[in-house]
Amino acid sequence: MSDVVKFTKMHGAGNDYLYVNTLLYSVPEPERASIVWSARHTGVGSDGLVLIGEAKDRSAADYSMRIFNADGSEAMMCGNASRCIGKYLYEKGICTKDEIRLETLSGVKVLRLHFDGDESRKTVSSVTVDMLEPRFEVPEQFTGQAPEHSVPGFRCAQFVSMGNPHYVIFVDTIDGLDIASHGVGLEHSASFPERCNIEFAQILTDGTIRTRVWERGSGITMACGTGACATAVAASELGLAPRESDIIMDGGTLHIDWAATDRHVYMTGPAAFICEGEIALP
Repeated sequence: MSDVVKFTKMHGAGNDYLYVNTLLYSVPEPERASIVWSARHTGVGSDGLVLIGEAKDRSAADYSMRIFNADGSEAMMCGNASRCIGKYLYEKGICTKDEIRLETLSGVKVLRLHFDGDESRKTVSSVTVDMLEPRFEVPEQFTGQAPEHSVPGFRCAQFVSMGNPHYVIFVDTIDGLDIASHGVGLEHSASFPERCNIEFAQILTDGTIRTRVWERGSGITMACGTGACATAVAASELGLAPRESDIIMDGGTLHIDWAATDRHVYMTGPAAFICEGEIALP
């Protein structure tokens, strides 16, 4: 086994990860690799590590995704990473489909690719991901009451599971809000024994929703796909917004449609390559 692997760095709305094709390279300690490689000053720098691999059940999915946060913890799902995988698989010539089934720890997600250019130079401009149906009941491991908080301008809050847990807090304004101090306290609240992703959201006058994210295991990130979905769903459920909305995050805007027909959440947004390189296994 080689002690050097090739990686590709990509981002979806500023949410950046290192991607390794495990069909070609083995990463025996992904938890440790994610910590070492994700370090902004001593590693490559990223929000975490994503492993692209074979699906366990090829009749149900085409490929698999495992995702590790910058602190080494394994995540259930990442919407931004799944979009990047769609672009990676197609533009690397690994898969020629325009609809890809991706196996994740929170179920199989269907990626629908959208293209720019003609047939000879076709590139993936954006990806729509079927994020399946949201859930509102607090899972058994989250048995506490909603955490007490002193977030300035607090209006209301909603727990939403998008295959991973989110607590969405709506405020009058997020300008000047200390996301870091409030985020870390809420993530580690006794109400969330396995920790929780935290979103801070403001309904803008044009109907869009401005959202900032504190991701479980990564801290402040430029965007979070499942967080954008949770925010849109929570806003609709609480009567603050319609079922379809644009979520404006630090790294860009994601379009979320919580379909009334099947109650699935459809997330559309960009994916982009940053760089490629080789790195030693830690």
